[in-house]
Amino acid sequence: MIRAFTDGGARGNPGPAGYGVRIEREDGTLVTELKGALGRATNNVAEYEGLIAALTWLLAEGHRVADIRSDSELLVKQMRGEYKVKNAGLKPLHEHARSLALRFDRLRFQHVRRAENAEADRLANLAMDEAEAAAAAAEPPSRASLRGPSREP
Repeated sequence: MIRAFTDGGARGNPGPAGYGVRIEREDGTLVTELKGALGRATNNVAEYEGLIAALTWLLAEGHRVADIRSDSELLVKQMRGEYKVKNAGLKPLHEHARSLALRFDRLRFQHVRRAENAEADRLANLAMDEAEAAAAAAEPPSRASLRGPSREP
């Protein structure tokens, strides 16, 4: 059994967003860590992007039995079929995640407390930092910086 801890977040919701994934063996041994900056998105979009990244990596590495752990109760309950996906922006992400999930022999979704998801949260925050830096670099210069240096003595 392999475990994937997933997390996603956005600063501002929507705002600079990112996801983090920690994949480990059943004994807690680290297998890999994934993270991704998403630009501007919502928390829920970032949560799904983290899940999709985890499922994609697991399948690419030949894992067909996995335990997915997330501190997003919404994501877990939607993936279990306990909640409907009402948000139009989440529907395609949910459908993509479901199509990946169907390729597993056994896949369990478990809601965990934030404290149990600390490493995935750390990675998601690093990705959000990257998204913030990219957004800041893409912003046009302020009016003050367009005037050039002051000529006052």
